[in-house]
Amino acid sequence: MRAIISAGGTGGHIYPALAILNKIKEHEPDSEFLYIGTHNRMEKDIVPQKGIPFSSIEIYGFDRHNLFKNFKVIKCLFKSKSKCKKLIKDFNPDIVIGVGGYVTVPVILSAKKLGYHTFIHEQNSVPGASNIYLSKKVDKIGISMKSTLKDFPSDKVVFTGNPCSEGAKASTPISKSSLGLSENKKLVLIVMGSLGASTVNEILRKSLPKITRDDYEIVFVTGKKDYEDIIKTEFPSNVKVLPYIDGMSGLMKNTDLMITRAGASTLSEIIALKVPSILIPSPYVPNNHQYINAMDLVKVNAADIIEEKNLTESILLDKMENLLFDNNKLEEMKKNLSTLGVDNSAELIYKTLKDIIERK
Repeated sequence: MRAIISAGGTGGHIYPALAILNKIKEHEPDSEFLYIGTHNRMEKDIVPQKGIPFSSIEIYGFDRHNLFKNFKVIKCLFKSKSKCKKLIKDFNPDIVIGVGGYVTVPVILSAKKLGYHTFIHEQNSVPGASNIYLSKKVDKIGISMKSTLKDFPSDKVVFTGNPCSEGAKASTPISKSSLGLSENKKLVLIVMGSLGASTVNEILRKSLPKITRDDYEIVFVTGKKDYEDIIKTEFPSNVKVLPYIDGMSGLMKNTDLMITRAGASTLSEIIALKVPSILIPSPYVPNNHQYINAMDLVKVNAADIIEEKNLTESILLDKMENLLFDNNKLEEMKKNLSTLGVDNSAELIYKTLKDIIERK
């Protein structure tokens, strides 16, 4: 298969895109890819490191607060469409795939104009503006959450789940002992990521030293930005503070309770691995979509939630310890998580792509 894929801005778009490429390559090892991303966002570093051919375009999202800036956005959009048309013609793909972010707009529009097959994927419960706009123009749309069925043309939608889920299930387990932890005590994994996490990290820095119980352990992943400041705090011996864990899903396989944001990729891994969780959605994202992502789990008793505006040191510790030692509640969450997942998400997307390509 020859495929152009575009996704940008955040890992929540980029890593599902890479999961789709990996699945295509698994089935068709001789496949060739071109990744089109923005010139100044994280995909420009991540994608080339994976050995995937990468081309960048200068493109920006519309600014709702400063309309004057949008003149530049429109100018870049026209310029990028011209570049995308040339890239697509030269590569001559079997299909062009968009996996979220404003960078996908000129890529998919150009592909459609040139008569190529197109597919987009939406990870969140609240579709991004780019995918809403493109949905009327593409051949098929993959969605991760059933709650987004209503937002797209029904004849185009395929409920695929998030392709990151397959990678999570296939990940190599990380043993607790490899991190110097006890194999016999329950484990809480706290991961806030980088987007607006400093506020929550500060509450965690103040609350975790107040833990008096020693019959469970905590791994607190701060993110690299806050680590040097947080590690200066004196934590109890059962709290391990790390800046980052490579292959996080491997540790999730041995986690009893996770406290985290509610990004689409994180939730796909929680669902796939059936990890009970307390979700603290980031309020700093468009359309408050992390809250709505979280509520898809909370409404079916598959997770608990604390909104950041309600977060205090005592609320966090009380909810964490009450849930961690409520085995009936933990088992209920695991059971309910099993009703939400798609075990073969990337496989379903691959089959959808093949169906589009082979359609006469």
